[in-house]
Amino acid sequence: DCLKSISCLCYLSNLSMFFFFTGINKGSKGRRLQCLIWLHFIPACILPEVHYHNSLRSKRGWMWNQFFLLEEYTGNDNQYVGKLHSNMDRGDGNVKYILTGEGVGSLFLIDENSGDIHATKRLDREERAIYTLHAKVVDKRTNETLEADTEFNIKIHDINDNEPKFSKDLYFASVPEMSDVGTSVIQVTATDADDQTYGNSAKLVYSILQGQPYFSVDSDNGTIRTALPNMDRETKENYQVVIQAKDMAGQMGGLSGTTTVSITLSDENDSPPRFANHTFRLSTLESAEVGAAIGRIKANDADVGRNAEMQYSIVDRDGQDMFTIISDQNTQEGVIRVKKQLDYEKQRTYSFKVEVTNTYLDPRFMYSPNPPFKDDAMVRVTIEDVDEPPVFSRNPYIIEVHEDTAAGSFVGVVSARDPDADNNSVKYSIDRHTDLERLFNIDSVNGTITTLKGLDREMSKWHNISVVATEISNPRQTTRVPVFIKVLDVNDNAPEFAMYYETFVCENVQSGQLIQTISAVDTDEPLVGHKFVFSISSSNPNFTIVDNEGKRYSPIAVPQPFKTTPTVPPPPPPQGKKKNVIPFLTPKNPPMHQQSRK
Repeated sequence: DCLKSISCLCYLSNLSMFFFFTGINKGSKGRRLQCLIWLHFIPACILPEVHYHNSLRSKRGWMWNQFFLLEEYTGNDNQYVGKLHSNMDRGDGNVKYILTGEGVGSLFLIDENSGDIHATKRLDREERAIYTLHAKVVDKRTNETLEADTEFNIKIHDINDNEPKFSKDLYFASVPEMSDVGTSVIQVTATDADDQTYGNSAKLVYSILQGQPYFSVDSDNGTIRTALPNMDRETKENYQVVIQAKDMAGQMGGLSGTTTVSITLSDENDSPPRFANHTFRLSTLESAEVGAAIGRIKANDADVGRNAEMQYSIVDRDGQDMFTIISDQNTQEGVIRVKKQLDYEKQRTYSFKVEVTNTYLDPRFMYSPNPPFKDDAMVRVTIEDVDEPPVFSRNPYIIEVHEDTAAGSFVGVVSARDPDADNNSVKYSIDRHTDLERLFNIDSVNGTITTLKGLDREMSKWHNISVVATEISNPRQTTRVPVFIKVLDVNDNAPEFAMYYETFVCENVQSGQLIQTISAVDTDEPLVGHKFVFSISSSNPNFTIVDNEGKRYSPIAVPQPFKTTPTVPPPPPPQGKKKNVIPFLTPKNPPMHQQSRK
C-alpha cells in the first residue's frame, strides 16, 4: 500500500520474459520507484534465473541489470538482449540512448529511442563469454548528457552444445601379463568446452563400451584397470578398449565422445622352455676337427625377448667328455661342438642328455603352476667312417748307427698301419729331398731302413730323413714321419798336432829350461778327456820331453848346455779341439810318433 500507482511493461520473446514496473511513492512527493524483472528460461533441465535491479538514486535513473544472452541462437530475427531505460525518459521522444563498447555496430545494436538492445549474429560462449559495453543518455535537443557513461556486461549464457573430446583418437598402453585385478593401465581424460561452473553441461562420466570383461574404467577420472586375473600374453596379447565420456553427468540427452585404447600385455617370464621333440639324431664324420659344430637342437619358449633366452648343458658324462654345447644368442638354439677328436674305429655312436633352462628366471613363476622350469632331451650322435691316412707307430723315430757300418747294413725299422676298419696295406718310401746323397734305402713292404753308403761321423753326426707311408688302395692317403739317424763314433782317427810349432832357444840356455809346450787333438769322441802319449822319435841328448800321463802338461828341461839350436817345425796339423798339453824341447825336426790312450 506504499505505492500510489504502478505501471508494468512486459516483454516476451522466445525463451525470455521481461517485466518492467514503475510506481510512485505516496509519501515522497511523487518520487518514482522502478523495477526491471527478467525471466530467462533455460532448456535441458537448467533452472531459470530471475534477476532484479532497482535504483533509488536522485541523480541517476538507470534501470537495468546484467544482461544474459543464450548462445547459439537459431531464430530468423535479431536476438533480443534487453532494454535500457532511464527515469529521465518521459516518453516524449526527447531522450536518446547511446551504446558503445565491444561489438557495438557489428554484434550489438540499440534502438536510440526505446533503449532496446539486439544481437545481430549468433554468439558462441566458447569463443567469448562476456562482452563489456558502455551506455549513456543525452537530450536530443541540447545534446546534454542526462545519464553519465556507465559500464555493464552482456554475459553469454551456456547451453550444452559441445561434446566431450579426448586429446587422442588412439592411445597405446601396456600392462604386465598375470597382473592382479585392479592394476592401473592408463588414464584417459576428455575435456568439454561448455561452462564448467554452470549446470552439468561439462560434468563428465566415463564408461567402457568395448573391452569387457578384461578391463574396467573409473567413471570419475577415466583410469583403466585390469578386471580379470591371470591374463596370459601367450593366450592373447592385444586388446582394443573403447572408452566413452558423456556430459550431463551421464544423463539421457547428454553429448558423448569416444576414444580407443590399444592395450598390450607385456611379457613376463611365466613360460618354461620346452622341447617339441625329446629325441635328436645327429651325425658327423670322424675327421671333424675339435671345436667344429656338428648340429643344432632347439627348445621353444612362448615368452619373448630377454625372457625367452635359453642356455643348454650336457648332463651325461658320456657326452661331456666328447662334446660341448653352447647357446646361439640370435636363434636360441643349442649348438653341439666336438670337444675331443672322434674315432670311428673306437666308438661309433654317442648318446647323452641335454638340459635347457631360461637364462633369467622370475622367482614368481619358478614353482607354480607347472614346475620344474626346465626340460631335457636325448641326443644321439652317429660317427661316420672316413678313409684316413696311415698312422706310424712312433713320431718321430730316433735311430743310432755306428760310423764304420758298411753299405747295405741294417739301420732300423719304421712301421705304419691303416687306422680304418679295412686295414689296407701300406708301402714305404724315402723322400729323396731329405736324402740328397742317397745314403739310405727303405724296404717298401716292411719299412726296414738300410745304408747305401758308408757313414762318417766326422763328416755328419746326424741325418734327418722323411719316410712316407702310402695306402696302396688309395695313393692319395699318405703320411710322413721324420726319422733322425744318429751316427755313433768309432776310434778311426789318429791324434794330430793342434798347430804348427816353430821353437827358438838361446845357445846358453840353462839345463832343465822349459822352451815349448805342444798339444794334440783327436776328431773322435769324446771331444773332451782324451789321453795322449808323447815321445821323441830318436835319441837326442840335447832335449828331453816329459809325458804328463794324461795331465794337461808336463815340464821339459834341457839336460846340458848347447851352442847351436837349429829348429825345423813339423807340418801344420789339421783343425781340431785341444785335448792335452805337453811341454817339449827340440833341437831339430825329428819325426814324432804319437799314441793315444782313451
